[in-house]
Amino acid sequence: MQDPRKLPQILYIEDSDESRSLVRRLLANRYVILEASDPLDGLQLAEETHPGLVLLDHNLPNMSGSEAATRLRQMLPNTPVVILSADTSPGARERALAAGAVGFISKPLDDHFVEQVDAYLNGKVEHLEGAVVHLQAYQQELVHRLEDSIRHLSSTVEKNKHLLQQNQKMFSMLERRHKLLETSARVGQMVTSILDLDDLLKYTVNIICSEFDLYYSGIFLLTEDGQWAVLRAGYALAGRQMLAENYRLPVDEKSMIGNAILSQQAQIALGTGGDDVRFKNPYLPNTRSEIALPLVSKSQSFGAVTVQSNELNAFTEEDITSLQMMADQIAIAINNAQSMHKLEAASAELLRTKTYEAIATATGEAIHWVGNKAAPIPGSVRRVREDLPYLLALTALLDVSELKNESVQAAVQTVRQEAQAMGIDLKDVLAKMSAMKPNRLQALVSPESIFEDLDIVENSAVTILDIKEGLIGPARQRNDEAVSLPDMISSTVAGMNLPEGVVEMEWDRNMPDVHVDARQMEQVFNNLIKNAWEALSQSLDPKIQVKGRRADDPDFVLVTIKDNGPGIPREIQEKIWVSFFTTKGGSGGTGLGLSSVMQIVNQHGGSISLESEAGQGALFSVKLPAEKK
Repeated sequence: MQDPRKLPQILYIEDSDESRSLVRRLLANRYVILEASDPLDGLQLAEETHPGLVLLDHNLPNMSGSEAATRLRQMLPNTPVVILSADTSPGARERALAAGAVGFISKPLDDHFVEQVDAYLNGKVEHLEGAVVHLQAYQQELVHRLEDSIRHLSSTVEKNKHLLQQNQKMFSMLERRHKLLETSARVGQMVTSILDLDDLLKYTVNIICSEFDLYYSGIFLLTEDGQWAVLRAGYALAGRQMLAENYRLPVDEKSMIGNAILSQQAQIALGTGGDDVRFKNPYLPNTRSEIALPLVSKSQSFGAVTVQSNELNAFTEEDITSLQMMADQIAIAINNAQSMHKLEAASAELLRTKTYEAIATATGEAIHWVGNKAAPIPGSVRRVREDLPYLLALTALLDVSELKNESVQAAVQTVRQEAQAMGIDLKDVLAKMSAMKPNRLQALVSPESIFEDLDIVENSAVTILDIKEGLIGPARQRNDEAVSLPDMISSTVAGMNLPEGVVEMEWDRNMPDVHVDARQMEQVFNNLIKNAWEALSQSLDPKIQVKGRRADDPDFVLVTIKDNGPGIPREIQEKIWVSFFTTKGGSGGTGLGLSSVMQIVNQHGGSISLESEAGQGALFSVKLPAEKK
């Protein structure tokens, strides 16, 4: 078997697959066959491979076989070229030879084809008689083909020029459309974030004119009866003048604004030379083109936007789609702003109502508390006043001379004199006492009864003062500083005289100081730990766990106070923060402890929360701002 690398290479340029297949079958056992279906590809392949022989079909696309032969003769002057052709017309062979081919083989191929290829590969060259005449004929053929090509190219250039103009026009339209869509989207995005209606309308007309380079823009909104479209925002001086005049248009088909609102369809007016009669607004004398765009929400028109240009035919029907998209975004923004305004008004009214209710409730609760705590005081004072003369009367029985201490003698004399000055006749009181029954007399002169009444007065006064402290304590002027919570809370617990071991404290080693008012923070943790202790009154093994660490947010410190008491019922967990709410009944609670705790913590920029399940105790979490380094 021969080495393929040593076989001669033959290039066959033919656009017919069947012809290439036939030649390949006839020659493949003796030569390496290279193939190309296009003359241009064939020329490139010939230049790259330098074959020993080139076979060319005469009828090729884009270039004739003769033209290809001429080009190959210039590229590879030592490579023989043979034309294969079914052209039997007179002069076909001669024209092929004149073009530079060394031979001409007629189709269909016969049994001598292989021998012919061998001969041409081995140097056979067919001679051309009358070469000058045939060369001239070939050159004339080339001239005609060149003229045809030029005419074809010229026609193609004209067509391409027309197509280019159409494409440029289309690209210009697409670019304008894209710019309008992009600008509309940008305007819509910018206005939807404004929730104040007046600011929104004013900003919208300004940005429309600046983004689209327009002469004027205005926004009309319907009156409640739907009969008028009132200008709510207008661009530049003309807009301000019309707003000052309360400019409005009837909602009918006579105006573009009215028509747009009624039909819910954009209206367009394009001025032409001398056709300015449709633009009659004296405030806008330079308007030459206008589009009115309806503002629609939930299938109902509630206004319209006008955009105006001082150029003729400034808008196209295609522009309406882009601008209407912008108007739809503006409608959404206006609807959001109106909804927000209504919501704010409703919220303000609700807040006002709730505030009045809270004030009335708090005031009533405060009066009730103070009244309850003050009620025992007059009775106790009255009883002390009643009992005191009887005790003082006993001093009348004393023989001052028998009192050996002069100071005591002087004191007794002073009591008698002051009693007399107050109109108390001690002898008369003694006379009344002598007539009393023993048990009645015993009750009147009982010091225990007097001290009991004084205790009632004292406790009531302390409670009233506690209420005052709870109400005004958080409002005191703060003196924030760096405070170590472990030190402060440990000191607070030590001063509460709780049983040893009840409070367990655990502090994170990396826990930073907090930036707070130390006095108010002492009140916060005193109240929380005191409440926890009071909740454990029925517990057999009371425990209060206090833990502190840096919060998940590194700018804060978290302290938790957890007890193992009965927990706080879910239905009252929100109420415990309300002033004067208490679960302690008549045991002395004011209902201001947790209320003031929350107020103090919130004023420091922190937060407090509760987690509690029935029978699982209560966990209060206090988050406070860390001291910044």
